[in-house]
Amino acid sequence: MPQFAPLKNDTFLRALLRQPTDYTPVWLMRQAGRYLPEYRATRAKAGSFMGLATNPDLATEVTLQPIDRYPLDAAILFSDILTVPDAMGLGLRFVEGEGPKFDRPLRTEEDVLALRAPDLASLDYVFKAVTQIRTELNGRVPLIGFSGSPWTLACYMVEGEGSREFHTIKKMLYSRPDLMHRILEINAQSVADYLNAQIDAGAQAVMVFDSWGGALADGAFQEFSLNYMRKVVSLLKREKDGVKIPAIVFTKGGGHWAEEIAAIGSDAIGLDWTANLGKVRALVGDKVALQGNLDPAILFANPEQIRAEVVKTLDAFGPHNTGHVFNLGHGISQFTPPESVSAMVDAVHSHSRTLRKN
Repeated sequence: MPQFAPLKNDTFLRALLRQPTDYTPVWLMRQAGRYLPEYRATRAKAGSFMGLATNPDLATEVTLQPIDRYPLDAAILFSDILTVPDAMGLGLRFVEGEGPKFDRPLRTEEDVLALRAPDLASLDYVFKAVTQIRTELNGRVPLIGFSGSPWTLACYMVEGEGSREFHTIKKMLYSRPDLMHRILEINAQSVADYLNAQIDAGAQAVMVFDSWGGALADGAFQEFSLNYMRKVVSLLKREKDGVKIPAIVFTKGGGHWAEEIAAIGSDAIGLDWTANLGKVRALVGDKVALQGNLDPAILFANPEQIRAEVVKTLDAFGPHNTGHVFNLGHGISQFTPPESVSAMVDAVHSHSRTLRKN
């Protein structure tokens, strides 16, 4: 078992567990990414996106870049949500300018019946990266592991690529719900196993990204996405070596289901920028911590405007000293000026300290 340095800054973990914190911790979805010149340099060295994601040395390098540049309160593993279906043999490739595509999407009953959970050994590059990142962080901040949700993975597995309309998977969902449930059942078990292996490798919190849950109708969301996230959460290790491992779930476009999402057993729920933190907090009480939810586009404004919007977001959550992790309401845009992130992080730390004093 790897031995890791003791954690020097546990503010993020404490906030997720709804314990008092001196200030509101902050990290960003996609914080290790194309908006950073140092990331673009490493990506060029890797030759391709998957070349970067499958090389533990390079994945470690890009995970640490935003931590070296900004006083963020957590690092998130650099990887992709499609590693699991790739390991199921669906033939993942990234097409420049078009995003991910699968050579063998699940289109027929035969395809679905042949689907199997991946051999975790084929994802060893991810677990090696987790251990290496945790080691090189040297206790500075906690490391977040993650996966796509069962439904979000299924969207790519059935559509064969990203989609705006989701016609192919919705046709399957309504005409052959039995096949849809089979895919989701296998995905839920695979996601839980994958996240547990990341915890064993050193992840100190885990997050489930339900990027496409918001594409579902009410009723279908509960049956085909929420139920399977509940299953994942129920199978997660929530403690390692006597230390709690918090779990976060994030459904983009799911703010109106916040109460139901808060009831599935995770420690925290992420909210996109369309939700109001104060209203959601009033609905869910202190059942879960909340993570979010600044509009990423605000980072194109000037520093004063960024600061004003950060203040609004923190004020919306209210003067509580527990249960809030500041984040964007979705991933940071690749066109974001890096100095805007400095303005945002500084504003979060300073205004949240002021709120607690008052």
